[in-house]
Order: sequence, then structure tokens, then C-alpha cells
Amino acid sequence: MFGSQRNFKAFEHKVWLSSPTMHGEEMEYIKKAYDTNWMSTLGENINEIEKQVSEKVVMKYGVALSSGTAALHMAVKLAGIKRGDRVFCTDMTFGATVNPVVYEGGIPIFIDTEYDTWNMDPAALEKAFELYPDVKAVVVVHLYGVPCKLDEIKNICEKHGAVLIEDAAESLGATYKGKQTGSFGDIGCISFNGNKIITGSSGGMLLTGDFGDYEKTRKWSTQSRENAPWYQHEELGYNYRMSNVIAGVVRGQLPYLEEHIARKKEIYQRYKDGLKGLPVKMNPYDEKNSEPNFWLSCMILNEDAMCRQVRDDCKALFLPEKEKSCPTEILERLADFNAEGRPIWKPMHMQPIYRGNGFVSVSGDAGADIFDRGLCLPSDIKMTNDEQDIVIDIIRNCFE
Repeated sequence: MFGSQRNFKAFEHKVWLSSPTMHGEEMEYIKKAYDTNWMSTLGENINEIEKQVSEKVVMKYGVALSSGTAALHMAVKLAGIKRGDRVFCTDMTFGATVNPVVYEGGIPIFIDTEYDTWNMDPAALEKAFELYPDVKAVVVVHLYGVPCKLDEIKNICEKHGAVLIEDAAESLGATYKGKQTGSFGDIGCISFNGNKIITGSSGGMLLTGDFGDYEKTRKWSTQSRENAPWYQHEELGYNYRMSNVIAGVVRGQLPYLEEHIARKKEIYQRYKDGLKGLPVKMNPYDEKNSEPNFWLSCMILNEDAMCRQVRDDCKALFLPEKEKSCPTEILERLADFNAEGRPIWKPMHMQPIYRGNGFVSVSGDAGADIFDRGLCLPSDIKMTNDEQDIVIDIIRNCFE
């Protein structure tokens, strides 16, 4: 049996994929909100994080919201998307990237992935504009904290007069040619969800350089109240503002962003070194032009190293084979020893809810291939080097 080959023992405490790493200052700012009675959607913590994050990303205005999804929804509204409008979206991503398009009645058209960064393929995006020349908005993701091919995608959007929305939920602190992700598009969106590199337990932020968009977002996110002495509403609004308490958590986290990134990078490099000799590769990035935040360390198996693996919509099976493995086997083995891994994001065009939507590719179906052969590894900042070494040994054992 697997466990007896190396006398592995399950971790006493779970080794997480990516859990919050707290430092203490968070409680000071939460208490400050409590002590001053600013417990709602106004207060010093909100003002400070809007200032600090917009300065970090170098976007003129930031609006703190209840989630990254709320930020994306506001971005789609700012782009003017209405019922029946098509929007080009990254295909290999989490559903929150895409769902806000549908909230406004838009129709997502999915753009396939490229292998260099696992992000939107610029060649497929250019082809998509040939097929759908009326599209006026593109939502692009920096997957797992790795910047996409921003120059190419931005140029294509400008050529076709399309609004570029950056889903930078996973990439706070990552840079492309020395410039922060979230600052290249017309609108940037960030997440402070519990598993992100900086967390508020929840929360997000919309970033823009346009004062009009800033004011619209503030208005829409506070139920679209008009400037009147009573509650006056002339357009649809949302309860999307971040609370001053959540903002206190984010405020206490922000000074540690670079420290978190450095540790995440160390984890990535230790996997890269520790898995040498195996038929696998780490998730790639443009080493010349970009510096990821290394939010999650991922790997992909070589095609000839895959044992047989079958997945339906909810389950997966594999057939063990000597000197071969697959994501299903590795994830099961990690779980056996109380370590959390995860499959790569299942591409949107493969999701039951979106299978009828358009999908544009120039390479067959790169996203489906990466989903089939790839997985996310435990990347928690609090994971010790000894624990990571055991994770590496568990993975190595799958190929024996």
C-alpha cells in the first residue's frame, strides 16, 4: 500500500492550500472600529485601505466593496453591458469572473488559454473579434497570481475599442514590466477573500482612473441613493460597500503584502527544486517581463506520464500505473495525509451552466488539457519547510 512504502504519517494539523495568515495588527483596527462605533460602511479603515491600495496599484481611485465579485459586477455595469451584449471572458478561471456578465444580461464568450502563462490567449482573442466584431468589453484574469500577456491583450482591446476589465482578484502585488496588475485595464478588480494573499475574511475593491466611474461605483454600491434629504432612488442600486470592520482586517494585513509574496515565491521555488527529475512542470510565467505574486503553486504532468484518469461532472477515477500518475491520484494521496490540494480551475466552457456559450480557440482546447493534467499544490504561508518536503515526497511516491 502507498502509505507503507515510506512510513508516511498524516499531518497532525491540516496543511492548507492557502489559508489566512494573521499578524495581530488586524485586531487593533477591528477594535478601533468597535471603540469608535464605526461598524457600518463608513470609517477610517475604509478610507485608509482605499488610499493605500490605490497608491500601491497606482490607480487614482479605489472603492472598497463587499467582495471581488461585487467589484466585477460594478465593472461590468461601468462597461455599459446590457442584455444580449456579448463579452469576451477568460475561459480557465473561477465562475466569479464570468457570472457578473450574466447579472447584467450579457452573454459570455470564452477565450481559450495559452500554455506560456495559463491565461487568455491573445491569438484566440484576436480571432474572437473577427467572429464577433461588435464586442465592446473583455474580462481578463491573472490566473493564480501570474500576469497575463498584458501588452498583447491591451493592444487588441484598444484596436477594437473594447473596455478592458482586469480580474486581479488573485494577483495583488504581481507586476508586468514593473507595473502592478490591476492598473493596465480601464478597471481593475481585487479580492480580499479568506484564501487570498491579503485577506479581510471577505471584501474586494474596484480600481479606476476615471472620477466619473469612481462616483458611479460609490453610488451604485450604496443602493443608488440620490443627493436628497430623503431616500430617493432613480436607478437600481446594490448593498455592496465593505464594512469598516472588514476594512480593519485588510488594513492590518496590507503592511505584510511583500512578506507574503516573498514566502509564496519561496514555496514555489522549493517545489520547483524538489520535484526535479519527475515528469512534471510548475505553472509557468514570463520570467523576462513579469513577477507573479505566486499566490498558488501549481504543476502539470507531462502527457506521457499520465495514468488513465476519467472525470464526469462531479467525480473522478484513475487507474494506478507504475511510474505514472495523474492529478486525481496525487490529490487523493495528499488528502490521505491531511494536506489540501485542488484541481486546476475547470474551464468555463466545460461547466454545465455555460456549455451552450461560444468558445474561441486557436490551439484545440488548451484549457481543457491543463485542467486534465494540472493541479494546485499546498501553498499556505504557514506551511513549514519540513511539511513541504513531506508533500514533495508524497508526490514523488505517486510516480514509483
